[in-house]
Amino acid sequence: MKFLSSQLSYMLEKHQSRRNLIAFARFLMLLGIVISIFTVLFHVLMVYEGKAHSWVTGLYWTLTVMSTLGFGDITFESDVGRAFSIVVLLSGIVLLLIVLPFGFIRFFYAPWLEAQLRSQAPKGVPPTTTGHVLFCSWDAITRGLAEHFSLLGIPYYVLEPDPVKATDLNMEGTPVVRGDLDACATYEAARISQARAVYTGLDDATNTSIILTVREACTTVPMIASAENDESVDLLELAGASHVLPLKFRLGEQLANRVQASECRSHVIGQFENLIIAEFPVYKTPFSGRTLLESEIRKLTGVNVVGVWERGRLRQVKPTTILEDWTIPVVVGTAEQIAALDEQLHTDSVNGHPVIVVGGGKVGRATAAALVRKAVPVHLLEHDPVVAAKAQPYATQVFVGEGADRSLLLQAGIDKAPSVVLTTNDDAMNIYLSIYFRKLNPDLRIVARITHERNIESIHRAGADFVLSYSALGQESVLAIVQKRDFVFLGGDVEFFVLDVPPSLVGKTLRGSGIGAQTGLNIIGLREEHATTNPGPGTVLVQGAELLAIGTQQQHGEFKKIFG
Repeated sequence: MKFLSSQLSYMLEKHQSRRNLIAFARFLMLLGIVISIFTVLFHVLMVYEGKAHSWVTGLYWTLTVMSTLGFGDITFESDVGRAFSIVVLLSGIVLLLIVLPFGFIRFFYAPWLEAQLRSQAPKGVPPTTTGHVLFCSWDAITRGLAEHFSLLGIPYYVLEPDPVKATDLNMEGTPVVRGDLDACATYEAARISQARAVYTGLDDATNTSIILTVREACTTVPMIASAENDESVDLLELAGASHVLPLKFRLGEQLANRVQASECRSHVIGQFENLIIAEFPVYKTPFSGRTLLESEIRKLTGVNVVGVWERGRLRQVKPTTILEDWTIPVVVGTAEQIAALDEQLHTDSVNGHPVIVVGGGKVGRATAAALVRKAVPVHLLEHDPVVAAKAQPYATQVFVGEGADRSLLLQAGIDKAPSVVLTTNDDAMNIYLSIYFRKLNPDLRIVARITHERNIESIHRAGADFVLSYSALGQESVLAIVQKRDFVFLGGDVEFFVLDVPPSLVGKTLRGSGIGAQTGLNIIGLREEHATTNPGPGTVLVQGAELLAIGTQQQHGEFKKIFG
């Protein structure tokens, strides 16, 4: 009864719903008047034919004829009576079989169904909720964050203004709160004062409005917002954002960090306190063709090789792992150890030709600018002359034309380039160009952007050496803020995790724990009592310590399942 009353109250509260109900009531009155007139005329014509019937019989005849049932037990004998029957029949077809169903659905059932949908989605969070994260959108980034938070035990809620979408999310099992994003009441119902953080990843104008509303409701909650344009960063901060993420600019920088340029050296891809995570290409280095044991990398530099990239897959390493030309080892060490590694990587065989960047959009311009800052020459390809003009200040030289134009590619130096970066937001185009560029230059290092993570495997098969996902970058950026740790972005489907040492592993050595063998996770560091170290196989795991690991989300889930 309470459920029905809430739906009726919603229908009566809306001005349009009230107008619809009034219009439907007027139609029902019109229908009643028509039926009454036909009932009276029935009696008049029956008297004309010398017959007499009760008023109930007249109403009965009118309804059976208008509804096209026509039992045939009462009929007129005169032409006038039969003509009247035809009028009543046609009126019934129009009013009862066409207008009445339409009016019922349009003016009553549809508003009632909308009220039912609105009443199903929650308008707030449970009163005991605390430490939760609020999402102001439901997209690839927040869907990935939801999976992470589920594993980490962090509650989250999606704020959705559309009642239909909110109901769909609720039926799918996604925690949702229905409410307008520019209304303080929505955030108050979501207990924003007790929230861990709020994240919005919409357009810059909408984000600004949301931030101002959030700050009106609560001035202390951490507010995380993405920025489409670099110019919007300051504006979003002025509106009250605690953290602004220019994701496209960051993605460009991350793509540039993976480029094999003029000199062979390690590329820093992340840092956690005093530990630096880096990678380096084996191609044309002293380590090429050797096993990990023969290379003596740890002995010479002190860094720990925790895995190797092979065509986009992070593989675990053993002493017998061969460092092929196409592999890219991932290492962990201090700044001094990484510097010692760079000295070992020094070689006279240097490819000083320009790096090719395909795409002159925001990501492409950010990639080119980051490479130019490193004194790396850049040739940028863009098919749109207007976009190409915008990219001119960011690259050494800009070529206007299609990325599949062989003559244009040869002019840009595809046959001699050390690396190419594919920055378009079209996954199909990036996959196509990966195949084409690999054919033109087998030794080329191809770094690609991917929009949909389902295409990561496809683009690796097409020939890309390294792939970075926009959504994965956004997820890691938000996770680092929520977990209050340093930002570490490895790329592909590989992620960085901080794991508490479970009771089942306390007292065991890292080698004896079987973490790598049973889950596939790579342990790259150990933090205890605010000190972070690069552990060896014989390091004993103690209670209260934290494991720094890299791996996939599935491997993280296996760790939780096996070790607790």
